[in-house]
Amino acid sequence: MSAVVVENLTIRYGDFVAVDDISFQAEFGEVTAILGPNGAGKTSTIETCEGYRAPTIGAVQVLEKNPFTERTSLHSEVGVMLQEGGVYPSARVHETIAQYCALYNRGVDPATLLAAVDLESKASSTWRRLSGGEKQRMLLALALAARPRVAFLDEPTSGVDINGRDAIRHIINDLAANGTAVILATHELDEAERLAQRVVLFYHGKIVANAPLSTLRSARHELRFSSSPTLNVQELSAHIGLVVTLEQDQYVVRIDSADTSFSSELVQRVTTWLNVNNLPLNNLSVGAQRLEDIFRNLTGGTQ
Repeated sequence: MSAVVVENLTIRYGDFVAVDDISFQAEFGEVTAILGPNGAGKTSTIETCEGYRAPTIGAVQVLEKNPFTERTSLHSEVGVMLQEGGVYPSARVHETIAQYCALYNRGVDPATLLAAVDLESKASSTWRRLSGGEKQRMLLALALAARPRVAFLDEPTSGVDINGRDAIRHIINDLAANGTAVILATHELDEAERLAQRVVLFYHGKIVANAPLSTLRSARHELRFSSSPTLNVQELSAHIGLVVTLEQDQYVVRIDSADTSFSSELVQRVTTWLNVNNLPLNNLSVGAQRLEDIFRNLTGGTQ
């Protein structure tokens, strides 16, 4: 069975359609990244999967249960990490984590969990005295207190420093490796690219991409390089027969083919043209298209 199954889901708020007839699945042992611009329907969908709202049309199943009507039995096996808040300001870190572990009663040791999210030095601190990144790590700990079979994580690394990000990535990878289905909602495309096996991309209430990340990236390759700012992109485009664009101080050529022989030929043609025109070639790379570029192509550049 799949961990999460969404079938023909529609969510309306009055006359406004927030989610329009979408379907997708999330599997055990995988990180599924839910991506999309603000207002695309991600939050409404995830809240429905978490059992906080009922579908207008369609059905959602989590662990083969209806998350809205069977919340009590389901939530003992599901971890939910909110993007922010949900903790009383004067609540102390260790006491709160210990309380959650006791409530779930699934054998999770509070001290081990505290160490996993690197909050041992903050054990006696109150919620209000934590930094933004420390609050994120505490919220993650509370979601893990359930030893979840399904974990919904909303922006888990938002506001977290680089060391904290590494710790959270390690935890998420371990969750998936141990069979948990992780549903990761994030605006951090680099984060999604590092962690996800599957991507579900929302745009205007619909799903515009739903596939393994490797499949999405391999559908298109790109050549990137640095050169002189005087490079004439129109002339180079005409020479190679493909559009050359300048993006963040790099020249980019997108290739609708993963054919390595074609990529090699393209590199040779670009290199020859630059040499003839006495232009430098630096930082050359050829590979699968980045998730950021896929996102921009499918959502018109909005995030």
